[in-house]
Amino acid sequence: MDELVQKVRGRIKNDFSGEGTGHDWWHILRVVNNALAIQKKEGGDKELIELSALVHDVGDHKFHDDPDAQRKLITGLLGELGASQELISQVLKVVKQVSFKGGKENLVVDSIEAKIVQDADRLDALGAIGIARAFAYGGSKGRMIYDPDQKPKDFETFEAYKNDNGHTINHFYEKLLRLQQMMQTETGRSMAAQRHEFMEGYLHQFYKEWDGEI
Repeated sequence: MDELVQKVRGRIKNDFSGEGTGHDWWHILRVVNNALAIQKKEGGDKELIELSALVHDVGDHKFHDDPDAQRKLITGLLGELGASQELISQVLKVVKQVSFKGGKENLVVDSIEAKIVQDADRLDALGAIGIARAFAYGGSKGRMIYDPDQKPKDFETFEAYKNDNGHTINHFYEKLLRLQQMMQTETGRSMAAQRHEFMEGYLHQFYKEWDGEI
């Protein structure tokens, strides 16, 4: 397993280096490190958690129109590097439960491994790095920084959330500020608290500057 993890690390680093939307190799490495830190306190299969964290953005819906891209690409990658079909199935089950999907559809997270990797990914959407990533992604999609005439939306479905092109500040209210309360583990919630507070402070400063108060 350790040899497989190292092979996957090398492949993912090569494939995601230089990616410009905030979903690059360094994001993935931070998610891995977050996941391993949570695993030390919460338990779970360490190797499964690390592998799942490494491949969690492979075939992601943000970059592929094919709804089956994630399964195909992860299966191909892990199979090529020598993973068993049983392990591939376990990783796919975890990864499927990781991604934030806006809307009111319930996402069932039924294992400690999936809870940990989901928390680890969401932690990297919070705090100073989360803010930087939000604007990097918004810029890559040609989205405005802010438009006070466009208010945040409460999406009914994942498709509505996915297809929306609202400005980046709205993204704070539609996703980022909701994440702390959506953490699956006590450790994740604790790690998210300070990052959430930092984002609230950032928005306060942003509006003051926007309105010419400073």
